[in-house]
Amino acid sequence: MLRLLGTLVIGVFAAAVFNGEARAGATLDAIKARGELICGVNTGLAGFSRPDDQGKWTGLDVDICRAIAAAIVGSADKVKFVPLNAQQRFPALQSGEVDVLSRNTTWTLTRDSSSGFNFAPPVYYDGQGFMVAKSLGVTSAKELGGATVCVQQGTTTELNLADYFRATGLSLKPLVFVELAEAEQAFFANRCDAYTTDASGLASTRAAKAGNPDDYVILPEIISKEPLGPAVRHGDDQFFDIVKWTIYALIEAEERGVTQGNLDEMRASQDPNIMRLLGTTPGMGEALGLDPEWAARAIKAVGNYGEVFERNVGMATPLKLDRGLNALWTKGGLMYAPPIR
Repeated sequence: MLRLLGTLVIGVFAAAVFNGEARAGATLDAIKARGELICGVNTGLAGFSRPDDQGKWTGLDVDICRAIAAAIVGSADKVKFVPLNAQQRFPALQSGEVDVLSRNTTWTLTRDSSSGFNFAPPVYYDGQGFMVAKSLGVTSAKELGGATVCVQQGTTTELNLADYFRATGLSLKPLVFVELAEAEQAFFANRCDAYTTDASGLASTRAAKAGNPDDYVILPEIISKEPLGPAVRHGDDQFFDIVKWTIYALIEAEERGVTQGNLDEMRASQDPNIMRLLGTTPGMGEALGLDPEWAARAIKAVGNYGEVFERNVGMATPLKLDRGLNALWTKGGLMYAPPIR
């Protein structure tokens, strides 16, 4: 009986391993077969993902998708962008409607486990804040007791709002909306005293939606940790590896001084780190199921992480966001890439 039980256990384990191997690489194979990456993005958040008048998508999250597409299929233009609201995003990823979700989404324990997702490295370290009209005369979130606060439904923002007011003992009147645009419109129509979301989202909304951005102030309190990054489905480690190492390659490129403009010159570098990054020393692509030029294509397509940040949300953009936590680790930030070797 024990021998039979042992044989059954071994058989089940072998079947699980076999099935896992059969599933591994399925996403990469599908992307290569169709010739494009399908990327879930926000329906419209300035600086992160928003279509212009010609329908071209731009933003930090969009550039991450373009970099992944360049690494896999050789062109940053081979991306189909699928706009998703907060309620649609997770079912779309779970069902396979999109290959990757690059939509200012917070990495949390339940999303990373029971919801069935794997999160790539954060591409923006954020935190939740509040925005009010200057005319309200409020200078701190601690003065918002009894306030009506506009918030989007089905987000960590909604949960953090309740947690903050409960912890501080302040009364709260939440005004909840399914669509982000509805919450923004309600705020600017003075239906609520304050609007809450990630601080980067507040800056985006103020820059893009306010009639006069100077009429609104973002309060100093940050009430949560919001590591925002792409997510993929459980069950395909190869694709997960490609997504996270594409992000690491952009970060590593900034640290090594490799830019969109000087990449071709840097191919002549004898620095072993740069040689592995750009594929002049082969081997790194093979480990991912890609060719040696995968990272070079991603960098050439969108630039290094610093270039992506500054172009989309940095101080020269309407959002005017400082690098802060999103600076390289060598400059006091959290952006740190493991060794590419």
